[in-house]
Amino acid sequence: MTTNVNATGRRAVKAVIPAAGLATRFLPATKAVPKELLPVVDRPVLQYIVEEAAAAGISDVLLVTGRGKTSMVDHFDRRPDVEARLEEKGDEERLAAVRRTSELADIYTCRQGEPLGLGHAVGVAASHVGDNAFAVLLGDEFVDEAQPLLPDMLDLQARTGGIVLAFIEVDASETSRYGIASVRPSSLGENIVEVTGLVEKPSPEEAPSNLAVLGRYVLPGAIFETIAATKPGSGGEIQLTDAMAQMLADGTPVHAVIYRGHRYDTGMPLGYLQAVVQLAAKRPDLGPDFVRWLAEFVKSQQG
Repeated sequence: MTTNVNATGRRAVKAVIPAAGLATRFLPATKAVPKELLPVVDRPVLQYIVEEAAAAGISDVLLVTGRGKTSMVDHFDRRPDVEARLEEKGDEERLAAVRRTSELADIYTCRQGEPLGLGHAVGVAASHVGDNAFAVLLGDEFVDEAQPLLPDMLDLQARTGGIVLAFIEVDASETSRYGIASVRPSSLGENIVEVTGLVEKPSPEEAPSNLAVLGRYVLPGAIFETIAATKPGSGGEIQLTDAMAQMLADGTPVHAVIYRGHRYDTGMPLGYLQAVVQLAAKRPDLGPDFVRWLAEFVKSQQG
């Protein structure tokens, strides 16, 4: 049975950001501060992700949160006291930056009672999203704003319906960290492939390719029914990859954009530190002095 081709060709305008995880890799820092609010220079990770969605035309963002994470919603709220103080000081640049967080998109929230997997986290968004296509953006990675990914994904899903994924090419040794796809060529455009299979975290010997699922998805509303029927899989969790694989087996078209831009992965301490250094080095106000100091520091460590 083939399902979920958009009848109207409308582009998705809602996004879901699963952000209920415990972030154990960053303890004790994340005992009280959500990982999604750890700063990358002077913006939290989550703001980069919401900005990515807003730049792609998403106007409605649902944060799927857990216990102790209400501060994520607070970040996108107004702070009249802070704004008044900045106005008094005449600090127009910081005032604009503070106000901008509340103007990016309409921010909503719902609670995932238990961390039962990505599929389960997406499933709790059903009542907010309804039957419409929507984007899913994982809460610990984002792409370079000069090399956007989401607009192409949204446009493709409006054309093809079904599921649209994003892939990056990884080393064979890394396949056990990702969902991995088998694909065939597509006539829809450069860097677009048709997906023929998905497997969650295979060993290098069992991986069908080196194309890994990046943390961006555009999904049809019908995914919720499939998630509800999906049994726990890898790690004893309800995996989104398993639900998508079932829809693929049932005839839902699945396409993907192979992303060749720069992806920042803040899900582990090393990747987080790399993102901080890379983005700080790019800043015109910080970069020249920071890069100079960094070069001297690295040289001193090698001596």
